[in-house]
Amino acid sequence: MISRQEAYELVKGHVKEDYMVKHMLAVEAVMRMLARHFGEDEEKWGIAGLLHDLDYMEAKSNFSRHGYITVKMLEEKGLDIPDEVKKAIIAHVGHPNHKRRLLIEKAIYPSDPVTGFIVAAAKVMPDKKLASVDVPFLLKRFKERRFAKGANRKAMKACEDIGLSLEEFLGIALEAMKGISDELGL
Repeated sequence: MISRQEAYELVKGHVKEDYMVKHMLAVEAVMRMLARHFGEDEEKWGIAGLLHDLDYMEAKSNFSRHGYITVKMLEEKGLDIPDEVKKAIIAHVGHPNHKRRLLIEKAIYPSDPVTGFIVAAAKVMPDKKLASVDVPFLLKRFKERRFAKGANRKAMKACEDIGLSLEEFLGIALEAMKGISDELGL
């Protein structure tokens, strides 16, 4: 399987937008924490999170291809990517023709939008730091539809498909992101 370092170098070489790299790192952290929580393969789950938006800029003009372009790119490079990781990369978007069956697929779907939601919460704090954010604050803001309106609440609530309440899921995601707060600049 591709190493974390190889995957990170691929991201850094392909993704030019710093905010996208940080987003991908945040999703990686959340996926790793979820893997730990469920006793799953942390490397596989982390790689899925790290590579999930590799094609974001290419897919912006044809979003129905988002995820599929990444998988094709990885295959064309001859990289050793497990099928579960490929399925997760496709599943994170919520394509109507792709059913999320594996736990990794179900986990990445809410993990993608939750990172932007948590970043938005940190940015409204006086110090603009993740350390100042807590789960009660996130739950309160979750109910405010205008707050971080780009963060898909329905997708975030899909955490229930992996047996986590919204409160539990936000706690895990927040803890994961706090663990890489320096890398995120938050």
